[in-house]
Amino acid sequence: MSKDHKSDIKEYYGGLAARVSAESKQNTCCSSASESVSCCCQTDNLYTAEYIKDVPVEALNASMGCANPIFLANIQKGETVLDLGSGGGIDVLISAKYTGKTGKVYGLDMTDEMLALANENKKKSGAGNVEFLKGYIEDIPLDDNMIDVVTSNCVINLSEDKGAVLKEAYRVLKPGGRIALADVVELKEVRADLRENAQLWVGCISGALSIEDYTQKLKDAGFKDIDIQVVEKYTTDFLKSFAESNNFEFNLSESDIANLDNAFASAYVKASK
Repeated sequence: MSKDHKSDIKEYYGGLAARVSAESKQNTCCSSASESVSCCCQTDNLYTAEYIKDVPVEALNASMGCANPIFLANIQKGETVLDLGSGGGIDVLISAKYTGKTGKVYGLDMTDEMLALANENKKKSGAGNVEFLKGYIEDIPLDDNMIDVVTSNCVINLSEDKGAVLKEAYRVLKPGGRIALADVVELKEVRADLRENAQLWVGCISGALSIEDYTQKLKDAGFKDIDIQVVEKYTTDFLKSFAESNNFEFNLSESDIANLDNAFASAYVKASK
């Protein structure tokens, strides 16, 4: 990833972590005690109450995911899981409930503020089988062949070297291991200048691959049993609402926004080693 894009992403997600921490001290935003999630959470249409029960509210509020990768992962007791771009820890803490005490879940993130927030959420949850690591998803700080499941939620599209990310995921997986990813894919070609919009990169959109390119990169990394399924297409109205709710200033003309209509979608990505 170029220095400028990486800096933009660190700045935005670091700021998000700081805001979540400040809001929690004021008892604002949403509460994990309720059966449904509302207010400023990004989780309201991604996770059912079953998944987020007992997950700290700050982990919910810091979530910027696009789907629920744990739904795909079929995590078993005793397994070792790695979540790429773990943020405030929501998917790590959910995974930890499925691995049980005999399993282990790692969360990897490059942002100091998110790591600090994730470790606070770990303490609040009481999860003893969780460890958060600092690093880049293109260079995972773990040994070969030690992970059963790699998950990620709307993060791989932020990388400018997705091939490296997928090769690293393959490297750390045990033989027979699997990936269960929620990500954004491109459904129709978008102009190059729009792809360079920093706000679109930070918003997990313009770095997306086509399904064909994603499939090829998975094959190049060594994966088999590849399956990519579209979850939700992103309409113009969705993109405008997303930008407003996340304080993005895309500064796009109406024709530019129209060009983005149904160009991207959230997707589930599965494959095995």
